[in-house]
Amino acid sequence: MTHEVFNQPPPLTGHDVAEDAALLAAADREGAGWAAGDLHRLGKLAGTEQAQRWAEEANRFEPRLLTHDRYGHRLDEVDFHPSWHHLMDVAVTEGLAGAAWADERSGAHVARAAGFFVWSQVEAGHACPISMTYAVVPALRQNPGLAAVYEPLLTSRVYDPGLRTPTGKRGLLAGMGMTEKQGGSDVRANTTTATPGPDGTWTLRGHKWFTSAPMCDLFLVLAQAPGGLSCFLVPRVLPDGTRNVFRIQRLKDKLGNRSNASSEPEFDGTTAWLVGAEGQGVRTIIEMVATTRLDCVIGSASGMRAALVQAVHHARHRSAFGGPLIAKPAMRNVLADLAIESEAATALAMRLAGAVDRGEDLFRRLAIPAAKFWVCKRQPAVVGEALECLGGNGYVEDSGLPRLYRDAPLNSIWEGSGNVQALDVLRALNRSPDSGEAFLAEVDVASGADRRLDAAVADLRDQLADHTDLEVRARRVVERMALVLQGSLLVRHAPAAVADAFCASRLGGDWGHTFGTLPAGVDTEAILSRAAPA
Repeated sequence: MTHEVFNQPPPLTGHDVAEDAALLAAADREGAGWAAGDLHRLGKLAGTEQAQRWAEEANRFEPRLLTHDRYGHRLDEVDFHPSWHHLMDVAVTEGLAGAAWADERSGAHVARAAGFFVWSQVEAGHACPISMTYAVVPALRQNPGLAAVYEPLLTSRVYDPGLRTPTGKRGLLAGMGMTEKQGGSDVRANTTTATPGPDGTWTLRGHKWFTSAPMCDLFLVLAQAPGGLSCFLVPRVLPDGTRNVFRIQRLKDKLGNRSNASSEPEFDGTTAWLVGAEGQGVRTIIEMVATTRLDCVIGSASGMRAALVQAVHHARHRSAFGGPLIAKPAMRNVLADLAIESEAATALAMRLAGAVDRGEDLFRRLAIPAAKFWVCKRQPAVVGEALECLGGNGYVEDSGLPRLYRDAPLNSIWEGSGNVQALDVLRALNRSPDSGEAFLAEVDVASGADRRLDAAVADLRDQLADHTDLEVRARRVVERMALVLQGSLLVRHAPAAVADAFCASRLGGDWGHTFGTLPAGVDTEAILSRAAPA
Protein backbone atom coordinates (compact mmCIF):
# COMPACT_ATOMS: atom_id res chain seq x y z
CA MET A 1 0.00 0.00 0.00
CA THR A 2 1.54 3.31 -1.12
CA HIS A 3 -0.60 5.68 0.90
CA GLU A 4 -3.27 6.15 3.51
CA VAL A 5 -6.51 7.92 2.62
CA PHE A 6 -7.08 10.97 4.82
CA ASN A 7 -8.51 14.48 4.58
CA GLN A 8 -11.43 13.25 2.50
CA PRO A 9 -14.97 14.16 3.63
CA PRO A 10 -17.21 11.30 4.75
CA PRO A 11 -20.23 10.45 2.59
CA LEU A 12 -23.13 12.81 3.17
CA THR A 13 -25.67 10.25 4.38
CA GLY A 14 -27.73 9.64 7.48
CA HIS A 15 -28.90 13.23 7.73
CA ASP A 16 -32.36 14.79 7.67
CA VAL A 17 -32.74 16.69 4.39
CA ALA A 18 -35.72 18.54 5.86
CA GLU A 19 -33.60 19.96 8.69
CA ASP A 20 -33.48 23.24 6.81
CA ALA A 21 -34.18 26.37 8.83
CA ALA A 22 -35.34 28.45 5.85
CA LEU A 23 -37.68 25.75 4.58
CA LEU A 24 -39.24 24.89 7.94
CA ALA A 25 -39.80 28.54 8.83
CA ALA A 26 -41.39 29.24 5.44
CA ALA A 27 -43.64 26.17 5.61
CA ASP A 28 -44.85 27.23 9.04
CA ARG A 29 -45.29 30.84 7.98
CA GLU A 30 -47.31 29.86 4.91
CA GLY A 31 -49.69 27.64 6.87
CA ALA A 32 -48.21 24.14 6.88
CA GLY A 33 -46.51 23.97 10.25
CA TRP A 34 -48.69 20.94 10.95
CA ALA A 35 -46.74 18.98 8.30
CA ALA A 36 -43.35 19.28 10.04
CA GLY A 37 -43.41 15.70 11.32
CA ASP A 38 -44.10 14.30 7.85
CA LEU A 39 -41.39 16.52 6.38
CA HIS A 40 -38.79 15.24 8.81
CA ARG A 41 -39.80 11.64 8.18
CA LEU A 42 -39.43 12.19 4.43
CA GLY A 43 -36.21 14.14 4.98
CA LYS A 44 -34.66 11.28 6.90
CA LEU A 45 -35.52 8.87 4.10
CA ALA A 46 -34.07 11.34 1.57
CA GLY A 47 -30.79 11.31 3.49
CA THR A 48 -30.32 7.54 3.43
CA GLU A 49 -27.82 5.61 1.35
CA GLN A 50 -30.75 3.69 -0.09
CA ALA A 51 -32.40 6.80 -1.51
CA GLN A 52 -29.10 7.95 -2.97
CA ARG A 53 -28.65 4.55 -4.57
CA TRP A 54 -32.11 4.76 -6.13
CA ALA A 55 -31.18 8.14 -7.62
CA GLU A 56 -27.88 6.90 -9.00
CA GLU A 57 -29.37 3.74 -10.51
CA ALA A 58 -32.37 5.51 -12.03
CA ASN A 59 -29.95 7.70 -13.98
CA ARG A 60 -27.30 5.08 -14.77
CA PHE A 61 -29.86 2.58 -16.11
CA GLU A 62 -31.79 4.87 -18.41
CA PRO A 63 -35.36 4.35 -19.69
CA ARG A 64 -35.61 1.97 -22.64
CA LEU A 65 -38.14 2.35 -25.46
CA LEU A 66 -40.04 -0.76 -26.48
CA THR A 67 -41.79 -0.03 -29.76
CA HIS A 68 -42.87 -3.60 -30.63
CA ASP A 69 -43.13 -7.01 -29.07
CA ARG A 70 -41.34 -10.04 -30.48
CA TYR A 71 -44.21 -10.73 -32.90
CA GLY A 72 -44.34 -7.24 -34.38
CA HIS A 73 -47.27 -5.84 -32.43
CA ARG A 74 -46.87 -2.23 -31.34
CA LEU A 75 -46.18 -1.72 -27.65
CA ASP A 76 -45.13 1.92 -27.38
CA GLU A 77 -43.97 1.41 -23.83
CA VAL A 78 -40.97 2.59 -21.84
CA ASP A 79 -39.17 0.28 -19.44
CA PHE A 80 -37.74 1.88 -16.28
CA HIS A 81 -35.24 0.55 -13.78
CA PRO A 82 -36.79 -0.57 -10.46
CA SER A 83 -35.11 2.35 -8.69
CA TRP A 84 -37.20 4.77 -10.76
CA HIS A 85 -40.30 3.05 -9.44
CA HIS A 86 -39.05 3.27 -5.87
CA LEU A 87 -38.60 7.03 -6.24
CA MET A 88 -42.02 7.41 -7.83
CA ASP A 89 -43.68 5.28 -5.18
CA VAL A 90 -42.34 7.44 -2.37
CA ALA A 91 -43.37 10.65 -4.14
CA VAL A 92 -46.94 9.53 -4.79
CA THR A 93 -47.39 7.90 -1.38
CA GLU A 94 -46.17 11.07 0.33
CA GLY A 95 -48.78 13.13 -1.51
CA LEU A 96 -46.41 15.00 -3.82
CA ALA A 97 -48.48 14.30 -6.95
CA GLY A 98 -52.15 15.32 -7.02
CA ALA A 99 -53.15 14.59 -3.42
CA ALA A 100 -53.13 18.23 -2.27
CA TRP A 101 -56.20 18.98 -4.38
CA ALA A 102 -58.18 16.48 -2.31
CA ASP A 103 -56.76 17.62 1.03
CA GLU A 104 -59.06 20.10 2.76
CA ARG A 105 -56.53 21.10 5.42
CA SER A 106 -55.35 24.70 5.33
CA GLY A 107 -51.84 24.79 3.94
CA ALA A 108 -52.14 21.53 2.01
CA HIS A 109 -50.42 22.94 -1.08
CA VAL A 110 -47.63 24.43 1.03
CA ALA A 111 -47.09 21.06 2.71
CA ARG A 112 -46.96 19.41 -0.68
CA ALA A 113 -44.49 22.05 -1.98
CA ALA A 114 -42.21 21.52 1.03
CA GLY A 115 -42.26 17.77 0.50
CA PHE A 116 -41.56 18.24 -3.20
CA PHE A 117 -38.61 20.48 -2.27
CA VAL A 118 -37.19 17.86 0.11
CA TRP A 119 -37.67 14.76 -2.03
CA SER A 120 -36.50 16.40 -5.29
CA GLN A 121 -33.08 16.84 -3.68
CA VAL A 122 -32.69 13.07 -3.96
CA GLU A 123 -33.35 12.95 -7.70
CA ALA A 124 -34.94 15.52 -10.00
CA GLY A 125 -35.95 13.48 -13.03
CA HIS A 126 -38.89 11.63 -11.51
CA ALA A 127 -40.29 14.94 -10.30
CA CYS A 128 -41.49 15.61 -13.86
CA PRO A 129 -44.47 13.21 -13.93
CA ILE A 130 -45.14 13.99 -10.27
CA SER A 131 -45.37 17.68 -11.10
CA MET A 132 -47.55 17.19 -14.17
CA THR A 133 -49.96 15.02 -12.23
CA TYR A 134 -50.26 17.78 -9.63
CA ALA A 135 -50.73 20.42 -12.31
CA VAL A 136 -53.34 18.66 -14.44
CA VAL A 137 -56.13 18.79 -11.86
CA PRO A 138 -57.14 22.49 -12.11
CA ALA A 139 -57.08 22.31 -15.91
CA LEU A 140 -59.10 19.10 -16.07
CA ARG A 141 -61.80 20.66 -13.90
CA GLN A 142 -62.81 22.70 -16.93
CA ASN A 143 -64.58 19.53 -18.07
CA PRO A 144 -66.55 18.54 -14.95
CA GLY A 145 -67.56 15.20 -16.42
CA LEU A 146 -63.97 14.11 -17.03
CA ALA A 147 -62.86 15.53 -13.70
CA ALA A 148 -65.52 13.49 -11.89
CA VAL A 149 -64.12 10.31 -13.43
CA TYR A 150 -60.38 10.92 -13.20
CA GLU A 151 -59.71 13.40 -10.39
CA PRO A 152 -60.20 10.88 -7.55
CA LEU A 153 -57.50 8.73 -9.16
CA LEU A 154 -55.18 11.63 -9.95
CA THR A 155 -55.32 12.69 -6.30
CA SER A 156 -54.69 9.16 -5.03
CA ARG A 157 -51.66 8.33 -2.90
CA VAL A 158 -51.24 4.96 -4.60
CA TYR A 159 -48.55 4.49 -7.23
CA ASP A 160 -49.96 2.02 -9.74
CA PRO A 161 -47.65 1.87 -12.80
CA GLY A 162 -48.44 0.15 -16.09
CA LEU A 163 -50.84 0.77 -18.96
CA ARG A 164 -54.32 -0.48 -18.06
CA THR A 165 -57.86 0.86 -18.19
CA PRO A 166 -57.63 4.06 -16.15
CA THR A 167 -60.77 3.52 -14.10
CA GLY A 168 -59.52 0.07 -13.11
CA LYS A 169 -56.36 1.42 -11.51
CA ARG A 170 -55.84 2.62 -7.95
CA GLY A 171 -53.99 5.77 -8.98
CA LEU A 172 -53.21 7.69 -12.16
CA LEU A 173 -50.39 9.86 -13.50
CA ALA A 174 -50.80 12.62 -16.06
CA GLY A 175 -48.62 14.39 -18.61
CA MET A 176 -49.00 16.97 -21.33
CA GLY A 177 -48.10 17.42 -24.98
CA MET A 178 -48.07 20.97 -26.32
CA THR A 179 -44.99 21.63 -28.44
CA GLU A 180 -44.34 20.50 -32.00
CA LYS A 181 -41.15 20.53 -34.01
CA GLN A 182 -42.08 23.54 -36.12
CA GLY A 183 -43.27 25.77 -33.28
CA GLY A 184 -41.81 25.01 -29.88
CA SER A 185 -43.22 27.54 -27.43
CA ASP A 186 -45.26 29.09 -30.23
CA VAL A 187 -48.03 26.53 -29.76
CA ARG A 188 -50.44 28.44 -31.99
CA ALA A 189 -48.28 27.21 -34.88
CA ASN A 190 -49.26 23.61 -34.06
CA THR A 191 -50.47 21.48 -36.96
CA THR A 192 -51.95 18.48 -35.11
CA THR A 193 -55.62 18.33 -36.08
CA ALA A 194 -58.73 17.37 -34.11
CA THR A 195 -61.84 16.12 -35.89
CA PRO A 196 -65.13 15.83 -33.99
CA GLY A 197 -67.00 12.52 -33.96
CA PRO A 198 -70.70 11.81 -33.59
CA ASP A 199 -70.24 10.27 -30.11
CA GLY A 200 -68.68 13.31 -28.47
CA THR A 201 -65.11 12.13 -28.89
CA TRP A 202 -62.52 13.68 -31.17
CA THR A 203 -59.91 12.12 -33.43
CA LEU A 204 -56.38 13.54 -33.43
CA ARG A 205 -53.79 13.33 -36.16
CA GLY A 206 -50.30 14.80 -35.88
CA HIS A 207 -47.19 14.69 -33.76
CA LYS A 208 -45.69 16.14 -30.59
CA TRP A 209 -42.04 17.09 -30.25
CA PHE A 210 -41.33 16.89 -26.52
CA THR A 211 -43.76 14.83 -24.45
CA SER A 212 -42.16 13.68 -21.23
CA ALA A 213 -43.13 10.69 -19.09
CA PRO A 214 -44.95 8.83 -21.88
CA MET A 215 -45.98 6.04 -19.51
CA CYS A 216 -48.42 8.37 -17.77
CA ASP A 217 -52.04 7.29 -18.00
CA LEU A 218 -53.52 10.55 -19.31
CA PHE A 219 -52.26 13.54 -21.29
CA LEU A 220 -53.54 17.01 -21.98
CA VAL A 221 -52.60 17.96 -25.54
CA LEU A 222 -53.23 20.86 -27.90
CA ALA A 223 -54.64 20.35 -31.39
CA GLN A 224 -56.27 22.45 -34.09
CA ALA A 225 -60.05 21.93 -34.06
CA PRO A 226 -62.43 23.57 -36.56
CA GLY A 227 -63.00 26.32 -33.99
CA GLY A 228 -59.29 26.89 -33.35
CA LEU A 229 -56.54 25.56 -31.10
CA SER A 230 -58.16 23.45 -28.39
CA CYS A 231 -57.21 21.31 -25.41
CA PHE A 232 -57.91 17.58 -25.32
CA LEU A 233 -57.58 14.70 -22.88
CA VAL A 234 -55.78 11.71 -24.40
CA PRO A 235 -55.70 8.46 -22.37
CA ARG A 236 -53.05 5.87 -23.19
CA VAL A 237 -55.71 3.15 -22.69
CA LEU A 238 -59.33 3.69 -23.71
CA PRO A 239 -62.31 2.97 -21.44
CA ASP A 240 -62.94 -0.34 -23.22
CA GLY A 241 -59.41 -1.53 -22.42
CA THR A 242 -57.93 -1.13 -25.90
CA ARG A 243 -54.72 0.83 -26.46
CA ASN A 244 -55.16 4.34 -27.83
CA VAL A 245 -52.92 5.31 -30.76
CA PHE A 246 -49.83 6.83 -29.15
CA ARG A 247 -46.89 5.84 -31.32
CA ILE A 248 -43.63 6.72 -29.61
CA GLN A 249 -41.16 7.48 -32.41
CA ARG A 250 -38.10 7.87 -30.18
CA LEU A 251 -36.86 9.03 -26.79
CA LYS A 252 -34.87 12.24 -26.52
CA ASP A 253 -31.13 11.97 -25.86
CA LYS A 254 -31.01 14.81 -23.33
CA LEU A 255 -28.23 16.70 -21.58
CA GLY A 256 -29.62 15.80 -18.17
CA ASN A 257 -32.86 14.54 -16.68
CA ARG A 258 -31.67 11.13 -17.89
CA SER A 259 -33.85 9.08 -15.57
CA ASN A 260 -37.00 10.56 -17.09
CA ALA A 261 -38.13 9.55 -20.57
CA SER A 262 -39.05 12.36 -22.96
CA SER A 263 -40.65 11.24 -26.18
CA GLU A 264 -41.95 12.15 -29.61
CA PRO A 265 -45.41 10.59 -29.94
CA GLU A 266 -47.41 10.40 -33.14
CA PHE A 267 -51.21 10.56 -33.20
CA ASP A 268 -53.04 8.91 -36.07
CA GLY A 269 -56.68 8.23 -35.31
CA THR A 270 -56.07 8.89 -31.63
CA THR A 271 -59.22 9.21 -29.52
CA ALA A 272 -59.53 12.32 -27.35
CA TRP A 273 -62.03 14.29 -25.29
CA LEU A 274 -62.38 18.08 -25.38
CA VAL A 275 -61.38 19.93 -22.21
CA GLY A 276 -62.60 23.52 -21.97
CA ALA A 277 -64.20 25.41 -24.82
CA GLU A 278 -63.28 24.73 -28.44
CA GLY A 279 -60.80 27.32 -29.65
CA GLN A 280 -59.69 28.12 -26.09
CA GLY A 281 -56.89 25.59 -25.83
CA VAL A 282 -54.20 27.92 -24.53
CA ARG A 283 -56.52 29.45 -21.96
CA THR A 284 -57.50 25.97 -20.80
CA ILE A 285 -54.08 24.38 -20.57
CA ILE A 286 -52.47 27.49 -19.08
CA GLU A 287 -53.83 26.38 -15.71
CA MET A 288 -51.61 23.32 -15.98
CA VAL A 289 -48.68 25.33 -17.33
CA ALA A 290 -48.83 27.87 -14.49
CA THR A 291 -48.81 25.12 -11.90
CA THR A 292 -45.89 23.30 -13.48
CA ARG A 293 -44.05 26.63 -13.60
CA LEU A 294 -44.50 26.83 -9.84
CA ASP A 295 -42.87 23.42 -9.55
CA CYS A 296 -40.02 24.61 -11.76
CA VAL A 297 -39.34 27.29 -9.14
CA ILE A 298 -39.59 24.79 -6.28
CA GLY A 299 -37.44 22.30 -8.18
CA SER A 300 -34.72 24.85 -8.88
CA ALA A 301 -34.73 26.00 -5.25
CA SER A 302 -34.42 22.34 -4.28
CA GLY A 303 -31.51 21.80 -6.67
CA MET A 304 -29.70 24.84 -5.26
CA ARG A 305 -30.16 23.60 -1.72
CA ALA A 306 -28.86 20.14 -2.66
CA ALA A 307 -25.72 21.63 -4.21
CA LEU A 308 -25.18 24.06 -1.33
CA VAL A 309 -25.38 21.29 1.27
CA GLN A 310 -22.79 19.25 -0.62
CA ALA A 311 -20.44 22.23 -0.79
CA VAL A 312 -20.79 23.10 2.91
CA HIS A 313 -20.37 19.46 3.92
CA HIS A 314 -17.17 19.22 1.90
CA ALA A 315 -15.75 22.44 3.33
CA ARG A 316 -16.52 21.38 6.90
CA HIS A 317 -14.56 18.15 6.53
CA ARG A 318 -11.69 19.24 4.29
CA SER A 319 -8.47 20.94 5.35
CA ALA A 320 -6.31 23.03 3.05
CA PHE A 321 -3.38 25.42 3.46
CA GLY A 322 -3.04 24.83 7.17
CA GLY A 323 -6.62 24.78 8.39
CA PRO A 324 -10.25 23.76 7.79
CA LEU A 325 -11.49 24.84 4.39
CA ILE A 326 -14.66 26.32 5.84
CA ALA A 327 -12.55 28.62 8.04
CA LYS A 328 -10.87 30.29 5.06
CA PRO A 329 -12.33 33.77 4.48
CA ALA A 330 -12.52 33.41 0.70
CA MET A 331 -14.37 30.10 0.96
CA ARG A 332 -16.69 31.44 3.63
CA ASN A 333 -17.62 34.30 1.32
CA VAL A 334 -18.43 31.88 -1.51
CA LEU A 335 -20.49 29.57 0.68
CA ALA A 336 -22.36 32.42 2.36
CA ASP A 337 -23.15 33.92 -1.05
CA LEU A 338 -24.52 30.58 -2.24
CA ALA A 339 -26.49 30.22 0.98
CA ILE A 340 -28.14 33.61 0.49
CA GLU A 341 -29.14 32.68 -3.05
CA SER A 342 -30.55 29.39 -1.84
CA GLU A 343 -32.49 30.90 1.04
CA ALA A 344 -33.99 33.61 -1.17
CA ALA A 345 -35.14 30.99 -3.67
CA THR A 346 -36.65 28.84 -0.92
CA ALA A 347 -38.56 31.74 0.64
CA LEU A 348 -39.96 32.76 -2.73
CA ALA A 349 -40.96 29.23 -3.75
CA MET A 350 -42.85 28.67 -0.51
CA ARG A 351 -44.56 32.07 -0.73
CA LEU A 352 -45.86 31.09 -4.16
CA ALA A 353 -47.17 27.79 -2.80
CA GLY A 354 -48.96 29.75 -0.08
CA ALA A 355 -50.58 31.87 -2.78
CA VAL A 356 -52.03 28.71 -4.31
CA ASP A 357 -53.54 27.72 -0.97
CA ARG A 358 -55.03 31.16 -0.42
CA GLY A 359 -56.29 31.64 -3.96
CA GLU A 360 -54.19 34.78 -4.58
CA ASP A 361 -54.67 34.62 -8.33
CA LEU A 362 -53.69 38.21 -9.15
CA PHE A 363 -50.44 37.93 -7.21
CA ARG A 364 -49.62 34.52 -8.73
CA ARG A 365 -50.25 35.79 -12.25
CA LEU A 366 -47.07 37.89 -12.13
CA ALA A 367 -45.09 36.32 -9.32
CA ILE A 368 -44.91 32.81 -10.78
CA PRO A 369 -43.46 33.70 -14.21
CA ALA A 370 -41.16 36.32 -12.65
CA ALA A 371 -39.91 33.76 -10.12
CA LYS A 372 -39.51 31.10 -12.78
CA PHE A 373 -37.48 33.50 -14.91
CA TRP A 374 -35.08 34.38 -12.12
CA VAL A 375 -34.82 31.41 -9.79
CA CYS A 376 -34.47 28.86 -12.58
CA LYS A 377 -31.74 30.93 -14.20
CA ARG A 378 -29.82 31.08 -10.95
CA GLN A 379 -29.69 27.33 -10.50
CA PRO A 380 -26.93 26.57 -13.08
CA ALA A 381 -24.70 29.28 -11.61
CA VAL A 382 -25.25 28.09 -8.06
CA VAL A 383 -24.64 24.43 -8.88
CA GLY A 384 -21.55 25.26 -10.92
CA GLU A 385 -20.05 27.27 -8.07
CA ALA A 386 -20.93 24.60 -5.52
CA LEU A 387 -19.27 21.98 -7.71
CA GLU A 388 -16.13 24.12 -7.83
CA CYS A 389 -16.07 24.21 -4.03
CA LEU A 390 -15.29 20.48 -4.17
CA GLY A 391 -12.56 21.01 -6.75
CA GLY A 392 -11.74 17.92 -8.78
CA ASN A 393 -13.77 15.80 -6.37
CA GLY A 394 -16.87 17.61 -7.54
CA TYR A 395 -16.11 16.98 -11.20
CA VAL A 396 -16.41 13.20 -10.95
CA GLU A 397 -19.70 11.36 -11.15
CA ASP A 398 -19.32 9.73 -7.74
CA SER A 399 -19.89 13.08 -6.04
CA GLY A 400 -23.37 13.49 -7.52
CA LEU A 401 -22.59 17.09 -8.49
CA PRO A 402 -22.27 16.38 -12.24
CA ARG A 403 -25.83 15.07 -12.28
CA LEU A 404 -27.03 18.18 -10.45
CA TYR A 405 -25.13 20.31 -12.95
CA ARG A 406 -26.62 18.55 -16.00
CA ASP A 407 -30.10 18.89 -14.54
CA ALA A 408 -29.66 22.55 -13.57
CA PRO A 409 -30.61 24.28 -16.89
CA LEU A 410 -33.76 22.26 -17.38
CA ASN A 411 -36.32 24.19 -15.34
CA SER A 412 -35.41 27.41 -17.11
CA ILE A 413 -36.28 25.78 -20.44
CA TRP A 414 -39.37 23.72 -19.67
CA GLU A 415 -42.76 25.46 -19.55
CA GLY A 416 -41.36 28.44 -21.41
CA SER A 417 -37.77 29.66 -21.43
CA GLY A 418 -36.53 33.01 -20.13
CA ASN A 419 -37.87 35.27 -22.86
CA VAL A 420 -41.25 33.56 -22.75
CA GLN A 421 -41.50 34.18 -18.99
CA ALA A 422 -40.39 37.78 -19.22
CA LEU A 423 -42.79 38.60 -22.03
CA ASP A 424 -45.57 36.77 -20.22
CA VAL A 425 -45.09 39.10 -17.26
CA LEU A 426 -45.30 42.16 -19.50
CA ARG A 427 -48.39 40.79 -21.22
CA ALA A 428 -50.07 40.18 -17.86
CA LEU A 429 -49.23 43.69 -16.69
CA ASN A 430 -50.85 45.09 -19.82
CA ARG A 431 -53.96 42.92 -19.71
CA SER A 432 -54.48 42.92 -15.97
CA PRO A 433 -53.12 46.03 -14.24
CA ASP A 434 -54.61 44.71 -11.00
CA SER A 435 -52.03 41.92 -11.05
CA GLY A 436 -49.28 44.54 -10.96
CA GLU A 437 -50.91 46.24 -8.00
CA ALA A 438 -51.21 42.89 -6.19
CA PHE A 439 -47.54 42.20 -6.81
CA LEU A 440 -46.40 45.61 -5.58
CA ALA A 441 -48.70 45.38 -2.57
CA GLU A 442 -46.89 42.22 -1.50
CA VAL A 443 -43.51 43.87 -1.94
CA ASP A 444 -44.64 46.99 -0.08
CA VAL A 445 -45.38 45.05 3.11
CA ALA A 446 -41.67 45.51 3.86
CA SER A 447 -41.67 49.21 3.00
CA GLY A 448 -39.45 51.26 5.30
CA ALA A 449 -37.57 48.25 6.70
CA ASP A 450 -34.48 48.59 4.49
CA ARG A 451 -33.39 51.64 2.51
CA ARG A 452 -31.81 49.53 -0.24
CA LEU A 453 -35.02 47.59 -0.73
CA ASP A 454 -37.03 50.81 -0.78
CA ALA A 455 -34.72 52.27 -3.43
CA ALA A 456 -34.97 49.13 -5.55
CA VAL A 457 -38.77 49.17 -5.35
CA ALA A 458 -38.84 52.83 -6.37
CA ASP A 459 -36.60 52.00 -9.32
CA LEU A 460 -38.91 49.13 -10.29
CA ARG A 461 -41.93 51.42 -10.26
CA ASP A 462 -40.08 53.82 -12.56
CA GLN A 463 -39.19 51.00 -14.92
CA LEU A 464 -42.77 49.75 -15.03
CA ALA A 465 -44.07 53.24 -15.72
CA ASP A 466 -41.65 53.70 -18.64
CA HIS A 467 -43.11 51.94 -21.68
CA THR A 468 -40.24 52.91 -23.99
CA ASP A 469 -38.62 49.82 -25.50
CA LEU A 470 -40.26 47.75 -22.79
CA GLU A 471 -39.83 44.47 -24.67
CA VAL A 472 -36.12 45.19 -25.07
CA ARG A 473 -35.92 45.77 -21.32
CA ALA A 474 -38.17 42.83 -20.45
CA ARG A 475 -35.51 40.70 -18.79
CA ARG A 476 -34.12 43.58 -16.77
CA VAL A 477 -37.58 44.55 -15.49
CA VAL A 478 -38.61 41.00 -14.59
CA GLU A 479 -35.26 40.29 -12.92
CA ARG A 480 -35.77 43.37 -10.76
CA MET A 481 -39.30 42.22 -9.91
CA ALA A 482 -38.04 38.86 -8.69
CA LEU A 483 -35.23 40.42 -6.68
CA VAL A 484 -37.39 42.97 -4.87
CA LEU A 485 -39.91 40.25 -4.04
CA GLN A 486 -37.15 38.07 -2.62
CA GLY A 487 -35.76 41.06 -0.76
CA SER A 488 -39.14 41.88 0.72
CA LEU A 489 -39.61 38.32 1.94
CA LEU A 490 -36.14 38.12 3.49
CA VAL A 491 -36.38 41.51 5.17
CA ARG A 492 -39.64 40.43 6.77
CA HIS A 493 -38.83 36.85 7.66
CA ALA A 494 -35.13 35.95 7.50
CA PRO A 495 -32.49 36.59 10.17
CA ALA A 496 -30.94 40.04 9.95
CA ALA A 497 -27.62 38.68 8.69
CA VAL A 498 -29.28 37.00 5.69
CA ALA A 499 -31.54 39.92 4.81
CA ASP A 500 -28.76 42.49 5.16
CA ALA A 501 -26.35 40.54 2.96
CA PHE A 502 -29.04 40.01 0.32
CA CYS A 503 -30.05 43.66 0.22
CA ALA A 504 -26.44 44.87 0.19
CA SER A 505 -25.43 42.60 -2.67
CA ARG A 506 -28.51 41.95 -4.83
CA LEU A 507 -30.27 45.28 -4.35
CA GLY A 508 -27.63 47.74 -3.17
CA GLY A 509 -25.04 46.84 -5.80
CA ASP A 510 -22.23 46.05 -3.35
CA TRP A 511 -21.41 42.83 -5.16
CA GLY A 512 -19.22 41.51 -7.96
CA HIS A 513 -20.14 39.38 -10.95
CA THR A 514 -19.38 36.02 -9.35
CA PHE A 515 -20.32 34.28 -6.13
CA GLY A 516 -17.95 35.01 -3.26
CA THR A 517 -17.98 38.78 -3.71
CA LEU A 518 -20.13 39.75 -0.73
CA PRO A 519 -19.01 42.97 0.96
CA ALA A 520 -16.77 42.91 3.99
CA GLY A 521 -18.59 42.83 7.29
CA VAL A 522 -21.21 40.26 6.27
CA ASP A 523 -21.97 37.88 9.15
CA THR A 524 -20.94 34.68 7.39
CA GLU A 525 -21.13 32.65 10.61
CA ALA A 526 -24.83 33.42 11.07
CA ILE A 527 -25.55 32.71 7.41
CA LEU A 528 -23.62 29.44 7.21
CA SER A 529 -25.07 28.11 10.45
CA ARG A 530 -28.41 27.85 8.62
CA ALA A 531 -26.87 26.21 5.56
CA ALA A 532 -25.02 23.29 7.11
CA PRO A 533 -26.58 19.82 6.88
CA ALA A 534 -27.64 18.53 10.30
